[in-house]
Amino acid sequence: MIPPLMRALVTGGAGFIGSNLVDALLARGDEVTVLDDLSTGRLANVEEARGRGVDLVEEDIRDAAAVAKLFERVRPDVVFHLAAQIDVRRSVADPVFDVRINVEGTINVLEAARGADVARFVNTSTGGAIYGEGRILPAAEDHPVAPEAGYGQSKFAAEGYCELYARLHGLSTVSLRYGNVFGPRQDPLGEAGVIAIFCGRLLEDRRPTIFGDGRQTRDYVYVGDVVEANLAAAATSLDGPINVGRGEPVSVLDLVAALSRLEGRDLDPEFAALRPGEVQDIHLDPTRARAELDWWAQVGLDEGLERTLASLR
Repeated sequence: MIPPLMRALVTGGAGFIGSNLVDALLARGDEVTVLDDLSTGRLANVEEARGRGVDLVEEDIRDAAAVAKLFERVRPDVVFHLAAQIDVRRSVADPVFDVRINVEGTINVLEAARGADVARFVNTSTGGAIYGEGRILPAAEDHPVAPEAGYGQSKFAAEGYCELYARLHGLSTVSLRYGNVFGPRQDPLGEAGVIAIFCGRLLEDRRPTIFGDGRQTRDYVYVGDVVEANLAAAATSLDGPINVGRGEPVSVLDLVAALSRLEGRDLDPEFAALRPGEVQDIHLDPTRARAELDWWAQVGLDEGLERTLASLR
């Protein structure tokens, strides 16, 4: 059983989603350790949390010995595994790099969790990238698996290892398949997260770039809602994949229109060639999350965009 207050270890806890989760765990009164190599995570994201007692350990999940040593010291009740390589384009250009982090790294964390008798393992996965092009929309968890890039394939493999460790070792695991997460602390200069990028361009009074015709759709879900899904999943024994999204398709052109409306001016995007490995249409069916986790997205697109813009100003 997971205690009401727990020792939580968050891999990737200095990143966008991870640091928001760390703050929520602290607010609950949990004891929190962050494992992050700071290759994409930021010290600034956890500066306040460290002042409140969070232990930040700078290690790489590809280092199995270092990961095992940390788990043996901390002996967490729950692991939230968010450390990952998330750049779709890099996964196409360098699939071995992608696999070493997303598959080998996940196995290292699973093995350390098994050795430390962790009670619950909440794995971060991806909805859109695993399903590939949406054949049956909204896509439920039994949608055909057909990734368009190495990133989706590596995340699906990581899910498989989570389920293997459940069968083989009795480790309680669940994989949350996120839609496109957005909100405060997402890097507006990064390669992932079109909303953060567009918000950054808007505040710099620069034109956003749309790759393709802008009609491609995604399921955009606010980071605070994703954090709540993690907390809900940690408190259950549910296994397998669970979609975490709003269940609503939103196109890139819709995003531009929403931001233009919020700012009261036309963003006037420029267009560029479609990038390889990009899915055209996908949004998720969150029915299982609602029925079995009692979770559903609370923050609408416009409200989430307003919060994201405010965090960047």
